[in-house]
Amino acid sequence: MIALSFDTEEFDVPKEQGVDYDHIRQGMEVSRFGITRILDCLKENGVRATFFCTANFVENAPDIIQRIMQEGHEVACHGCDHWEPKATDFELSKLRVEKVAGREVYGYRQPRMFPVDEKEIKRMGYRYNSSLNPAFIPGRYMHLTTPRTCFMKDGVLQIPASVTPWLRIPLFWLALHNFPEWLYHRLVMRTLRHDGYFNTYFHPWEFYELKEHPEFRIPFIIKRNSGREMLCRLDRFIKMLKKNNCEFITYNELAERKIK
Repeated sequence: MIALSFDTEEFDVPKEQGVDYDHIRQGMEVSRFGITRILDCLKENGVRATFFCTANFVENAPDIIQRIMQEGHEVACHGCDHWEPKATDFELSKLRVEKVAGREVYGYRQPRMFPVDEKEIKRMGYRYNSSLNPAFIPGRYMHLTTPRTCFMKDGVLQIPASVTPWLRIPLFWLALHNFPEWLYHRLVMRTLRHDGYFNTYFHPWEFYELKEHPEFRIPFIIKRNSGREMLCRLDRFIKMLKKNNCEFITYNELAERKIK
């Protein structure tokens, strides 16, 4: 089982680099461009995914949200404002996203995968939480002792991002940017055989031509293989998985199978 996901947010990486940048107006333009490329790729390959959306993105791109749902993908919550996550986001993002989507939302992922209050997640009616990257990434994540596969906590299914079984090598978006593709594919297949499923996440702005915008001050490991190069990498990755007869499912479908 393959669960692809995309953190669908307003592009705010330049602000992390100290750039005076309007992450709502300018950031939405970047993300809209990237999400269109992603949706076209998924449609061409006939696979479905889960889109963890900020309330800001949903309210500024209702047409994109409709396309996501019409093409069989899942919409989940990713807080309200990606740049300034707040404790009330669990509740407000669900209300705001469901209002635009017109359907119930079952999953949550905190911006930057920061910790969440599981009791609040449960209270708001979420079925699963995917806010954990069980790896050691200096300056970002220190989770070497947490479970690396699905587990229940306070009545909510936790769906950590997939990492390799032994050294916990992270297999998220930065890995596909920077690893040789043959190595990334091999590590994914090894993890899939070990765990019985694989899930990972990307962002729409990775598929924008970041290298053409030095004013963003994007670090090399992020802008490397971005834009069309990243689109081709995603396409080849999906095709490799399909060649190996992998089934693509949404996170909610994964949760339903794990909770039974």
